[in-house]
Formats: sequence, C-alpha cells, structure tokens
Amino acid sequence: MPNVEFYFDCSSPWTYLAFHGIQPLCAETHAELVWKPILVGGVFNSVNTSVYEMRANPVPRKAAYMGKDLQDWARYYGLQIGWPSVFPVNSVKAMRGAFVALEKQCLPQYARAVFETYWGQLEDISQDEVLRKIIARVGLEETDFFERIAQPEYKARLRENTDELIERGGFGSPTIFVDGDDMYFGNDRLELVRAAILRNQT
Repeated sequence: MPNVEFYFDCSSPWTYLAFHGIQPLCAETHAELVWKPILVGGVFNSVNTSVYEMRANPVPRKAAYMGKDLQDWARYYGLQIGWPSVFPVNSVKAMRGAFVALEKQCLPQYARAVFETYWGQLEDISQDEVLRKIIARVGLEETDFFERIAQPEYKARLRENTDELIERGGFGSPTIFVDGDDMYFGNDRLELVRAAILRNQT
C-alpha cells in the first residue's frame, strides 16, 4: 500500500484546500494517509522567514491575484473560505489537540471542524471558548482535552513533527511525502501526488 504523509497546520487556507482533497485522493488510490500535525510558525521561524517580509510588504497585484486564486479553489472544492480578522493565528493549542483527536480516532472530523471554524466562520481558534465548541462538535471530552494539550508529551509531539518536517526539507504547510522522500508542497500539487502514487503502484 502506498504511504502518504500529510504535514499540516490548520492556520493555512491552502492547507484547508489540500486537506479536503487529499482524503478522497488517498481513498481512490488505496494509499495509506498518515496525519502529521505541525506548527507552521516554527517552520517559518527556522527556514522560511521570507514569509514575514512578504506579509509586511505585499506586492499589490500578487496579493490581489492570490485572493482570487484562493476563492477559485474554494469554489472548485465547494468550500467557504473567508479571511479571519485574527491572522496569523496562534494555532498551538488546536494543533496539539490534533494528537488527542488522533488517539481518539477522530482526526479528520476534528481537523475539519478547526478549518471550518477558522476559515469558514472566521472565529479565533486560539481561544479556549472556540476550541470548546470544536471539541463538543466532534465528541471529545472537554476536561480531558485541555488537560492533555497542556502536558509536556503533547507539546513535545508537536515540536517533534515540526522539526521532522524541517529536517526532511519542508518549508511550509501543507507538505506531502509519497513513499518516503518524494516531497510535494501546496494544494495545487495534488495531481502530482496522485501521479506519484500511481507510478509507485506499477
């Protein structure tokens, strides 16, 4: 069975698109999808600080096109994506919570709820009251969730995945690896991911 590793942070709209597309792609190609929650800010701080310069001094035409491009992709996938007033957002708690969801076998439902809450409902996912609504929606137990994400183990797991991506050559979210070291970055590379999976099956 082909192996697909999906490194992701819910604070990225392009990752929301890729998250929506990668699941049916893996189901169709009979690939094993391995979820890898990360903190993309940690990646930027280590190997891609140019992101901050671009945000501070955007190229107007490029920024305008990026907005159109995002909406074109959202329309293609049938998603609603707005622009939250809090951006960038501190996604640390939400992404630590992804490990709780993994253990409870509801990661796709949890991540979808986080994406929809932030990019669809434009709510601040760094806030505990917003996270409470998310975990109630997916059936996680509130006290257990918040106790776990405060534990050193969950903090370490998020750092380890983030450092792992950096060590493997990644520089942002979403980053996808097919069968080891075959790396792809971005929502618009999913067709190349599909081709790589099918190529490896022959």
